[in-house]
Amino acid sequence: MRVTSSVVGLTVEDVEVSSKFLVDHFGYVEQMAADGFASLSRPDGAVDIALHRRGLEVLPPELRDVVVGGTIVAFVVDDLDAEQERLRAEGVEPSLPIREEPWGERLLLVTDPNGVVYELAEWADPPSGR
Repeated sequence: MRVTSSVVGLTVEDVEVSSKFLVDHFGYVEQMAADGFASLSRPDGAVDIALHRRGLEVLPPELRDVVVGGTIVAFVVDDLDAEQERLRAEGVEPSLPIREEPWGERLLLVTDPNGVVYELAEWADPPSGR
């Protein structure tokens, strides 16, 4: 198998709200949008994100009314402290401020208005090969 790109699909109540959050705070660009759908990407090749409105008929019937929950979209960044400061300056308060896990990961969580959780992380001691 050869993977040419990756997309995370998230079902939310309000596509426009989550799309705006990603554009305003995470540098995403909306590539395509229609009623109940948006496709976003970043110029650096980070994972693409597709947003679907709850109830959208293109979703399988068993998933149409299931909104994102328990999913965390994670981004590894170079300077976690600077990202937390930037987000706060933009009016985004972390739902979990920076903390360090026993395995060496430093992370913070932010939550968009639809309840989508985004993790920003860096390694206190990067694993070999990074």
